[in-house]
Amino acid sequence: MVSATKASPLRFCASPFGYARRKTRVVMAGKVGIGGNNPIRLQSMTTTDTMDAESTFRQTVSLARAGCEIVRITTPTVNDARKMGEVKERLVKEGLDVPLVADIHFSPQAAMEAAEYAEKVRINPGNFADSKRFLQREYTDAEYAEELERIEEVFGPLVLKLKRLKRALRIGSNHGSLSDRIMNRYGDSPLGMVESALEYLAVCEKHGFYDVVFSMKASNPKVMIEAYRLLVARLDAEGRDYPIHLGVTEAGGGEDGRIKSAIGIGALLADGIGDTIRVSLTEDPELEIPVARDLARPFQERPAESPLSGVEKRSYCRDAFDFSRRPTSVLDLGPVRVGGEEPVRALAGAGRGAEASTALQKLAAKSLDLLPEILSFEILSREDLGAARKAAAFRATSKLPVAIAGVFSGAEPPAPDALDLFDLAGLESPSPRAWKEFLSMASTRRKPVLVEAPDADRALDLLTPALRLGVPALVGLAAGAKDEAGMLKEYRKLAALAADAPILIRAPRREEEGSRVLGSALLIGSLLADGIGDAAALDGALDPLIDALATKERAAALGA
Repeated sequence: MVSATKASPLRFCASPFGYARRKTRVVMAGKVGIGGNNPIRLQSMTTTDTMDAESTFRQTVSLARAGCEIVRITTPTVNDARKMGEVKERLVKEGLDVPLVADIHFSPQAAMEAAEYAEKVRINPGNFADSKRFLQREYTDAEYAEELERIEEVFGPLVLKLKRLKRALRIGSNHGSLSDRIMNRYGDSPLGMVESALEYLAVCEKHGFYDVVFSMKASNPKVMIEAYRLLVARLDAEGRDYPIHLGVTEAGGGEDGRIKSAIGIGALLADGIGDTIRVSLTEDPELEIPVARDLARPFQERPAESPLSGVEKRSYCRDAFDFSRRPTSVLDLGPVRVGGEEPVRALAGAGRGAEASTALQKLAAKSLDLLPEILSFEILSREDLGAARKAAAFRATSKLPVAIAGVFSGAEPPAPDALDLFDLAGLESPSPRAWKEFLSMASTRRKPVLVEAPDADRALDLLTPALRLGVPALVGLAAGAKDEAGMLKEYRKLAALAADAPILIRAPRREEEGSRVLGSALLIGSLLADGIGDAAALDGALDPLIDALATKERAAALGA
C-alpha cells in the first residue's frame, strides 16, 4: 500500500494563518460560473423519483426559488436521463435557466444520454468504469497500466461528448466507494480518493478537456478535510487550477447534520478552498439552501488577509494530510485531567453565588455523558466563595466528575479547597503587576491557571511568565470582535507558539440559534479536526451545543 507521507511538504493554502481564496479557472455550468472571482455557488439535489418528471420539475422550481443556483438530479439509467431531459424542457418553457447536473453511478450509457440535456455531469471514479467485487490482489505496474487503459476506453467517449457540447464535468470521489484497484494500492484513504480522481483527470487532459470540477466527499468531516487538502495540494503543485465542490456526505438532519457540514465545509472555506457547496441534510432539499448560504456568507467577497506575524515558518499541526493531535502537557483539575491523550473536555459557565452552587446539583440528575467536565463559577465576593465551597462539598459527596473553575476579579482571595482552576477573566486586561501577583498566588497554592486574551499575541504575553514560574496553564482566546473564521487563524497561531500548553477553544455566543450552531461548529469542530484543542466552551451558561461539539463521543468521532 502506498503511504501518504510523501504529501507532507505540499501546501494546501497560501498560509494557515491568513485567509486568501484559492485562485482557480472558471468552469461554466450553463450560464453559472464556478470558480475564479465568482461567488461561492449554492447547490442542492432533488429527492424525487426522477422517473416522476412532474414531481422532479416542481422540486427543481422550488429549489431555484429558494436560491439554489445549480440543481443535481440523480440519473442512474438511460431512462432517468431522458426524464431529466423532460424536466429541462419544462424549465426552459417556464423561463427558468437553472443549470442541471446529472448524477451518474455505474452507467456510462446513462452519462452519455444525460450529456444531451444537463449542463454538467457528475461521475464517481470509484464506480463509473468499475464494478466492485471486493477482490484482494496485488497489481503489477503493467497490470495497473492495463486497468488505466480500460478506464480510458470507457470514460473517453463521455469526455469527448462533454467537450463537443460544452458541458462541465464533476469528478467526485467518495470515501467508501473506491474501486478495488485503488483500494488494493492506496487503501480506503484520502490518498486513495485523490489518486482515483487524478486518474480520471488524466483522461480529460489527454483529450484537451478542462471544464472539470472536483469533490472529495466523506461522511466523516476529518477524512473529508484531509482528502480535499491533499487534492488541492497535489493540483496546485502541478499548476492545475480546477475549482472545488465541497460537501459532507450524508451529514444527517437537524442540529447534527448542520454541525457536521459546518465542520467540514467551514474548515475548508476558511482555508480558501471551495467554489461551490452543497449541504447534505436528511430534510427537504429546500432547507439545505439557507444553511449553505450561512456557511458561505463569511467568505463571499472576503478580502485576502496577510498571514499573522511570527508564524510563517511554523507548523500549527504535525501533518495537515494525516490526523494527529497536537501534543500537550496534562493538567490535573481535581477529578478531571485536561490535555495529552485525555478526551476533549467541555467547559460551561454556571453563573455566580447560589445560582452557581445549585447548578452542580441540577447537573447531577443528567446523564454523565452529557455533563460539562469543567464548571466555571464567578467569584466576585466572599459569598461567592462560600457558594463555591458548598458546590465542592456536594461534588465530593456525589462523586461528580466535574472540575470547578473560579473566575474572579482579584479583589477576593481564591478558595484553594474549592477551586481546581484559577481564571482572572474578571480583569479584562490585567497589568503586568496584577498578573505577576496572580501567578504567584496560583503557584503558592499549586493551582493551574486559565489564560485567555483577545488575540494570540496577548495570550502568549500572559502565558510566557506563567510557564517561566512553572504554573501549569490552560490557554485560549476570549471571544472578541473577530468572526469564527478570523478566530480560527488566531487559534492556529496560538497552537504553533504556545509550547505544549493545552488549549481551550471558546466560541462566541450568537443571538441567532442557527448562526450560533454553524459558527461554533466551524470554529470548534474545525480546530479539533486539525488536532488542536483540549477543552471547548461556548459563551453562555450550560449551552447544550457544548455537549454536541465536545463530549467524549464527538471528540472520538473526530479522531481526537
